[in-house]
Amino acid sequence: MMTGKERFGRQLKRQPVDRISVYEHFWRDTHKEWEKQGKIPPNVDFADHFNFDMDIMGALNMTGNLDFEKVVLEETDETILTLDGNGATLRRHKLHEATPEHIDFAVKERTAWEELIKPHLVADRRRINFENYRNRKKIAADNDRFFCLAAVNVFELMHPVCGHEYMLMGMVLDPEWIVDMVTTYSRLLVELQQILFEEEGYPDGIWYYEDMGFKQKPFMSPAMYHEIIQPAHKYTIDYAKSINKPVIMHSCGFVEPLIPGMMEAGIDCLQVIEVKAGMDLVRIYKNYGDNLSLMGGIDVRTLYSNDFDIINKELESKIPIVMGKNGFILHSDHSIPNTVNYESYRYFLKRARELGTY
Repeated sequence: MMTGKERFGRQLKRQPVDRISVYEHFWRDTHKEWEKQGKIPPNVDFADHFNFDMDIMGALNMTGNLDFEKVVLEETDETILTLDGNGATLRRHKLHEATPEHIDFAVKERTAWEELIKPHLVADRRRINFENYRNRKKIAADNDRFFCLAAVNVFELMHPVCGHEYMLMGMVLDPEWIVDMVTTYSRLLVELQQILFEEEGYPDGIWYYEDMGFKQKPFMSPAMYHEIIQPAHKYTIDYAKSINKPVIMHSCGFVEPLIPGMMEAGIDCLQVIEVKAGMDLVRIYKNYGDNLSLMGGIDVRTLYSNDFDIINKELESKIPIVMGKNGFILHSDHSIPNTVNYESYRYFLKRARELGTY
């Protein structure tokens, strides 16, 4: 029987394994709910509890101004409005996890970027959580799990500074500004990784978060991706390849038109494959599965149903097909919310592992 580290590493190369690997994201509310129900012990590590094959740790702080102390502008029983070190005014829910509401941004064009944010984006050691990385890396090694440094790549680093609207308008009206942003962030990402790895050792792989799509469409055309975003992706991925590490790229939304460009940039695995946005795991597998590993694409809405028959039908319709080239890794197409019963998730794992055994 293979270890999780062996299994996951081989699947990123689409090499034969004993069964498909397993990993998952959960909302924090899910952990709280299952703990409240007595389904899990307090502070349990889900990677241990569910015997996942990999683990990730985010250790890099990419906030613009590290010295800026977050200001609370308004607070109610349900929400909190803050101004942060990126010059962004965001409203967040206090009672449940959700994407923050974009209220305002100090950066709306190139001059504000150059004056307010870019000068702060230097490889300051305060940006690196050495201790968390060290500890999580050891836990993964002690449990024979594949370990990834998780980091946010350039598209996901820009919108916290200027919002999606101004970022996308900038791609059209002032592409040189956006190129400067992605170049600055990609250089900083690599510099921080070099510092971290020199002191704490290498991970087994790199996991990049990069949500580049919404429902039925990506945020940009393949041509615009190629011109503006891909060079930065290639720069960060080339660094990973220079140290012989595979790259998993997460992207929510419909990003299928961008897959060839992401593969050209060097990704080894595409993660999440969001069904409700229009992504189709089987279609993507048939088109790209020879050269790209896939993680996700199992409709999390079937788990919302808490109906074992519905969950089973979703798994049976996909896993026997997409496991064919050894590159499919089990994950929902988003994250597991607190509306999913513990027993439903347990069944999901058990049945998926049964179907995914070679």
